[in-house]
Amino acid sequence: MRRVVNIKSAMLILLIAIIALPLKNKAQQVNDPAIDAKVNALVKQMTLEEKVGQMAQVSIESLGKIRNGNFVFDQDTFKKAVIQYKIGSILNTPGLQNAQQWNNIIQEIQNAAKQTRLKIPVLYGLDDNHGVNYVAGATLFPQEIGQAATWNPELIYNAGVITAYESRAASVPWTYSPVLDLGTNPQWPRIWEDYGEDPYLSSRMGVAFVHGVQDPLGSKDKLVVSLKHYMGYSDPKSGHDRTDAWIPENYLREYHLPAFRACVDANARTVMVNSALINGIPTHINKHVLTDILKDELGFTGFTVSDWQDIENVYRRDHITKDIKGAIMLAINAGIDMSMIPYNYKEFCTDLIALVKEGKVSMSRINDAVTRILRVKEELKLFETPMTYLKDYPKFGSAEFEKASYNTAAESITLLKNSNNVLPLPKTARVLVTGPNANSMRTLNGGWTYTWQGERTDEYAQKYNTILEAVQNKFGPTNVLYERGVSYNTAGKYYEDSIVDMDAAVKAAANVDYILLCIGENNYTETPGNLNDLTLSHNQLLLAKAMIKTGKPVIFILNEGRPRIFNEVESAAAAVIDVYLPSNFGGDALADILTGDVNPSGKLPITYSRFTNALATYIHKPSEGDGNPQGGDFYPQYQFGFGLSYTSFEYSNLSVNKNVFSPGDTATIHVTVKNSGNRDGKEVVELFASDLVASLTPDVKRLRGFEKIDLKAGESKTVTFRLPMKDLAYVNSNNKTELEAGDFKLQVANLNASFSVNKTVIY
Repeated sequence: MRRVVNIKSAMLILLIAIIALPLKNKAQQVNDPAIDAKVNALVKQMTLEEKVGQMAQVSIESLGKIRNGNFVFDQDTFKKAVIQYKIGSILNTPGLQNAQQWNNIIQEIQNAAKQTRLKIPVLYGLDDNHGVNYVAGATLFPQEIGQAATWNPELIYNAGVITAYESRAASVPWTYSPVLDLGTNPQWPRIWEDYGEDPYLSSRMGVAFVHGVQDPLGSKDKLVVSLKHYMGYSDPKSGHDRTDAWIPENYLREYHLPAFRACVDANARTVMVNSALINGIPTHINKHVLTDILKDELGFTGFTVSDWQDIENVYRRDHITKDIKGAIMLAINAGIDMSMIPYNYKEFCTDLIALVKEGKVSMSRINDAVTRILRVKEELKLFETPMTYLKDYPKFGSAEFEKASYNTAAESITLLKNSNNVLPLPKTARVLVTGPNANSMRTLNGGWTYTWQGERTDEYAQKYNTILEAVQNKFGPTNVLYERGVSYNTAGKYYEDSIVDMDAAVKAAANVDYILLCIGENNYTETPGNLNDLTLSHNQLLLAKAMIKTGKPVIFILNEGRPRIFNEVESAAAAVIDVYLPSNFGGDALADILTGDVNPSGKLPITYSRFTNALATYIHKPSEGDGNPQGGDFYPQYQFGFGLSYTSFEYSNLSVNKNVFSPGDTATIHVTVKNSGNRDGKEVVELFASDLVASLTPDVKRLRGFEKIDLKAGESKTVTFRLPMKDLAYVNSNNKTELEAGDFKLQVANLNASFSVNKTVIY
């Protein structure tokens, strides 16, 4: 969703490439009958104009401006929107505000809403992508890619709890998170905003976050989530943001839908729609995706919200209609309930009212949309408590919450290489810190940090430690030298950098024991983050080669949102650590890992590619892998699920409780894990399954379970997985979920086991 601050008809639907088929096993979210009765009674009282107003969402910067650090509404513009047009929702940040300032903003909005005939409260929403990132002083967490690297749903649940609490301290009850897009395309500039490339991992993490944020729904320290960006947004054919994805429906269902389905089952109350297109059809007008699948098949009873200006994009960008009015008709009829307009609400409201009067949008569709929106407002108890106040949230920005952020960063950081056990370093070591990411809070946080692109993070996060500062604190300032070597440009494209006295860095290396080379990416998000070459920048590669040439052990610190290709220098690295985008406590967590105060336990939630023309993920077909001598090749730099520790783990005694299962059975799988090293450590036990023969060529393997365990040195533990046979089913070419009789293989670390299913069934 873009955030800028300072910043034909029925025949067409018949052409949608995603084919509607009869739906089976329909689910249904459970509504509160008392709430539905109140909402139905309210809808009956509403005029068409009042209903359409509830479906309109505007961005706050169109209603006022910052004066002397405080946001001030332009009263005429503001009252026209809230009182005359009765808009139902406002979003975005006008510029960084603290929690008390947000209280003042929301109070003024709700006071205006009380001047309307029906006094329906306005629903305010913010992008809490990694904590309440638009509220000064809030606790920020690692971006989702780092959260996924923890493989620890408990940490993600805790992040959700804290995010909800701190957002309510600011009086904002709606978050546009979690991002459930599947990270299948490393070129895509938002891959770091999601939980990685695996549907099961994404589902587990997403559900944990939803429960942390929402449960119990209606509590004063809880929010409603918005699952985004439903669905298929993350795999554009071009690799660029907001461009067309070519995905057949059975693949949409197999890979992209599961995380959304799981979170709808967890009672997520709003869903934000894919900004782009699937098979040439803008998702915002795809009735099969929005209504047939999401609302009817999945039983979703909350409301859908468009992404930024995306109904307008159907007309302006995609050339589907001749005007915006036509785009509004298609989108609302397809199942969009609320439009993130975000500016010209008058045109939206006028056009939608006219469409209803012309019979082109039915009143029943309007009533359905408004019922859904008001249901969520009632579930939040906004009618009784439209405001929450900072004074009632004493833990806002507390040391307790900051510790949770640190813990998440510490468990996310992933050790990818450790030649000759060069790590951990002695605390008496002399080190050179160099590279463009060494002394930057911007790069530790990425986009969606205080501002949309995160370009002011160095200003707003001064009290936290960069990598350099954390290393100085850990090793002592006299033991740490710093030379930039390469620096990101302050103007121009985010990825542009320049050499800055590289010779000084080479000279400094002569006086140290180790070199910490901090490389990767500058901050970005969305379209500004589009990139045509995943290779690490030329200047950074030159710096790496210069550091390697010194003969000192060079420890690569990768601080990046995407897996930037660095294979031409990787073999010479003494160690490689991926910190992803670990946020404000990432520098401290990294320093503790470098010295062994923390034993690294992160695992890659993505496949780290070795070559720019070989970007396949671990989920691929046999023809794409090494088993195909006629062209297959899967040779990544680092495998999905990979990550080293300072201790070692041994696996043994993998067993399955039966050799043959019926489709309705659940397998019980045991494996023993032993910490065979001399340090305590955490290990992620990963269960993969392979369907050996299927009517639709099966994936080589799929993640079907995981558990993160903590073992003392020498300690053993038996881990148990329960795997329903239904979880081994695939979506066939008729878009049916099918489990075929046949043989399956399980893999846990270096161990394998086999079993068979005795009957084919279509669910």
